[in-house]
Amino acid sequence: MSETSTAVTASAPAARGYRSKKTSARKVLQAVIVYPLLLLATCLTLGPFLWLLSTALKNGDNVYAYPPQFIPNPITFQNFIDVFNIMPLWHYIGNTVYMTVMGVGLNLLLCTMTAYPLARLRFPGRNIIFFAMVSTMILPNAAGMIVNFLTIKWLGLYNSMFGVVLPSAISIFNVFLLRQAFITVPKDMEHSGRIDGAGEFRIFAQIMVPMIRPAIATVVIFDFMAFWNSMIWPMIILDDRASYPLASALSSLNSTLAYNFPYIAAGVIISVIPIITIFLIMQKQFINGMVGAVKG
Repeated sequence: MSETSTAVTASAPAARGYRSKKTSARKVLQAVIVYPLLLLATCLTLGPFLWLLSTALKNGDNVYAYPPQFIPNPITFQNFIDVFNIMPLWHYIGNTVYMTVMGVGLNLLLCTMTAYPLARLRFPGRNIIFFAMVSTMILPNAAGMIVNFLTIKWLGLYNSMFGVVLPSAISIFNVFLLRQAFITVPKDMEHSGRIDGAGEFRIFAQIMVPMIRPAIATVVIFDFMAFWNSMIWPMIILDDRASYPLASALSSLNSTLAYNFPYIAAGVIISVIPIITIFLIMQKQFINGMVGAVKG
């Protein structure tokens, strides 16, 4: 064996040891800097929700106690019981479920059927149409509120749940997200369907849509949050308070019980429980959908 090969063989363990030390130093630096920052961000994010939960579990005297008590003593669930007694909360929850299911279903159907041709079909002006749609995202929702109201009234949908859902029946952001997901599907899947004699709609429904389930789950979460938390638009369209969704009904609770913070906190906690539940169930698909959209 030559001296050169002996030197290379001897230096290999030293190089591996240097890389190992460098990796260990990077991990230590990550543990010292990154993790505390993530912990701080988590505390800042959860802080308002935990404070709201603490307020909902306090009685009226402890809410205004000084110094403030973060942990309720004693813990009481009477505020939640009183909120159900003060207003027909189950009725409002039923209205919200009806509106949310109709809105999410309609939005998902229209957005997928809009995103598919923009991603997979070739036709003149495709990119122009897509960029024109995306450019409308710079407009705030309030800018189209008057136009939407006049349109809903002209269609005869005033004071109806469909009139609440219709202006949000399609979301440009969801179209963008689903289009990016459709682009990532290999063309071989589409070609295989055509060889088997599948038409365009069958390729869309049975091949393409199942391939983008993470993106669809992401859209479902976003839509669920948007419709479930909808407050101002239902109050504009619905003339009958009995038809209000939960968020609009809780706003009236805020005006009625302006200084009873435990009742208001209890109502808000009740309203966010379904959102947290949906996200916990679909968080894996949500993360995969967002990653796929960025890659696309």
